[in-house]
Formats: sequence, C-alpha cells, structure tokens
Amino acid sequence: MKFLALSTSAHRYTETGMRTGMWLGEYTHFYDVITEAGHEVDLASVEGGVVPIDPVSLQPPVIQLGGTNKRYADAGFMSQLDDTPAVADVDLAGYDGIYLVGGHGTLFDFGRDEVSRAVAHFANAGKIVSAVCHGPAGLLGVEVDGGGTLIQGKRVTGYSWAEEKLARRADAVPFSLEDKLADEAADYSTATIPMTKHVVVDGTLVTGQNPMSAAGVGEAVLGLRR
Repeated sequence: MKFLALSTSAHRYTETGMRTGMWLGEYTHFYDVITEAGHEVDLASVEGGVVPIDPVSLQPPVIQLGGTNKRYADAGFMSQLDDTPAVADVDLAGYDGIYLVGGHGTLFDFGRDEVSRAVAHFANAGKIVSAVCHGPAGLLGVEVDGGGTLIQGKRVTGYSWAEEKLARRADAVPFSLEDKLADEAADYSTATIPMTKHVVVDGTLVTGQNPMSAAGVGEAVLGLRR
C-alpha cells in the first residue's frame, strides 16, 4: 500500500500574525503506523516546497508524545519536509489513499480547488480518504460522482470547538471546523473528554478528532486493507 499524506502550506494565521502550519506529530504518528506495517507514505503540500511546522507542536511535552521528538531529530526523516511536491503536480493514480494532516494552517488553504480535486479523485475511485484534527477541513464541500458532497450522509469527526477554546485559538481561526462538519455531514461526533483519542470510520472514510487520534487513524486505515 502506498499513501499520499498532504500538508498545509499556510505558515501563519491571517489576522494575528501567529505562526502555524503542519502539526508535526499528526504526520509522524500516522507515518510510523503505516511504515512499520510495511507500507509507504509520501508527503506533498498544497503549494509545494518547504512544509511549515506549527511551533506549538514542537514544544514539550507535546513533541515527546508518540516519539515525535525522535523523528524531529532524524535528519533523513525531516528532509521530507524540505522540498515537497505541490498536490496539483502529484500523479494520484499511484496511491491507494490520501491522508490529510492537521494543523491550523489547513483552515486557510485546504479549501482550495486542488485539494478538493485530489480528495475527490480518491473518493471517486473507492480508495481510502483519511484526515485528522483540522485535516477534515479538506473534506468540506468536496463534490463526488453521483452528486452531492463526500461527507453528506457520512459519520465524521474533527477538531472540536471546545478544543479550539482550550488551545486559545477560538479568536484566531477563520471558522469553526466543528460547525462546518456538523452542518454538512450526517453525524459529527467527539470524544467525551476533549483532547482524547476519537476515530470514526464510515466505509473508506476515516477521520480522527485531534492530535491524540493520528496513530488511531493509521491503525483504522490498516484495518481497511486487511
């Protein structure tokens, strides 16, 4: 199995100047689960080039979770983030599924047409579409064959508004991902306790609520391939 992971290219919030980007652990945790099972993961980004990393994801104790600190110290691994292809330039036919990595940056560029087209490609081919935390922003409004959108009639999760407030980003984000997902999907659910693992599988669609769910998304993806 070969998976395409997609990162944001947005490096800051448009209204505050605070830096953001990919939440590193949401990539490393998924990557480790998939590659340790003998499969491949390639990384692309919305615009290509260097992937920005949310600085909060590099702070302790966050970076210690799931061994992200070891990956951050691994020059070979981190070189993946130095020069990624733009998603519009990727040959999607060579992949078995897509994984939308989270980070607040996704709220600013995962709504772009090239992201929607990539997600629709996998959905229409019956391949796996997965996302974690803010990554489900790339699932919004994706039109699929047969009419309607990808998450209409589906069960999904994603970063909650309660978590947004706990992260002190409620005044900085351009919209509530929870509200958008709840409006479009048939059923949006969250963990009882914020910032704990919650993964939802609906057919070949896999979504995780928060950074604690990234490894679980990987495990659920592997479960679909058995």
